[in-house]
Amino acid sequence: MQNIILLTGAGKGIGKAIALEFAARARSNPSFNPVLVLCSRTITDIENIANECEALGTKAVAIEADIANLDDIDRLVTNTLEKFGTVDCLINNAGVGRFKSFTELSEEDFDYTMSVNMKGTFFLTQKVFPVMESRRSGHIFFITSIAAETAFKSSSIYSMSKFGQKGLVEALRLYGRECNVKITNVMPGAVYTPMWGNAGEEFRNVMMMPEDIAGPVVNAYLQPPRTSVEEIVMRPVGGDINS
Repeated sequence: MQNIILLTGAGKGIGKAIALEFAARARSNPSFNPVLVLCSRTITDIENIANECEALGTKAVAIEADIANLDDIDRLVTNTLEKFGTVDCLINNAGVGRFKSFTELSEEDFDYTMSVNMKGTFFLTQKVFPVMESRRSGHIFFITSIAAETAFKSSSIYSMSKFGQKGLVEALRLYGRECNVKITNVMPGAVYTPMWGNAGEEFRNVMMMPEDIAGPVVNAYLQPPRTSVEEIVMRPVGGDINS
């Protein structure tokens, strides 16, 4: 039986690691048959990841889409349903951030961050959830951040967006419990990804790696139907590095 898994932000960082972890698990477990629908704004990135997954024996398709654009969301979900008929798992991984002093953040910084982290995440989830609700089966992950619970001075807008995502998680879980749909909030601390820019190299030795997050996400998905992992919180062993 196929598991149709829609993964946003799949071209780099945590999203890429999750895609490859699903493919690796399928290779070692013949009874697990994921089909990966990989979404990103950069088609070449996800085409490369799709090829890597296919080489491991897992079917993967790449769909270019910017979830900040509601037309792209509609096209992404419509194409997925036309190809595969359903969505068994949605992983809301796409996320962006601008990191500056509070007084230096601009309207453009605000719109850039909120259009993906809040608007895009909300409306993609809104589009997919009824598919799972009608089948009384499914799993939705939100890759939020420890910034959903802990604010940092350089992350005013980013923290605001992640606090908002956590609110959506909590509200959606009330709906999910009524129709057997699992909702998991994944809150990583500092992970070495392109979002950090040049600062990533400075702190790389005290950060987690994307694959550190991917393993627990796939483990949560593979839990028995009776069990829901509601939250995963992971930090570097030395704690938070952004003050």
